[in-house]
Amino acid sequence: MAERVPDDLPIFVLWTEFLAWLLPTTEKFPHKVRFTLANRLDNLALDMVEDLVEARYTRDKRASLTRANLRLEKLRVLLRLCHTLGYLPHARYEHAMRAINQVGQMLGGWHRQQEER
Repeated sequence: MAERVPDDLPIFVLWTEFLAWLLPTTEKFPHKVRFTLANRLDNLALDMVEDLVEARYTRDKRASLTRANLRLEKLRVLLRLCHTLGYLPHARYEHAMRAINQVGQMLGGWHRQQEER
């Protein structure tokens, strides 16, 4: 588990925990999909970190938050595919969806907050 920095936003903490779960999980995917599905999942999740950092430190946060939301939706679809194809057991799929839905709610709230400004 990553050490929590006092000024970390909850969404950063949650996403870091998800990454700490996802990266070892995709390493266990079969070799035939490790460089396609697993690599794509990892890259989307890591790109999401960049979007969250940009949203935190830029003046116009909406573009970064929209990109992050799109990446989150892509992750949902790819994880569902992995589950359907049998690369991701049901319990792990449920864990991933709970984490993604929680981050999605936080992201949506952050985005709505920016629209009100």
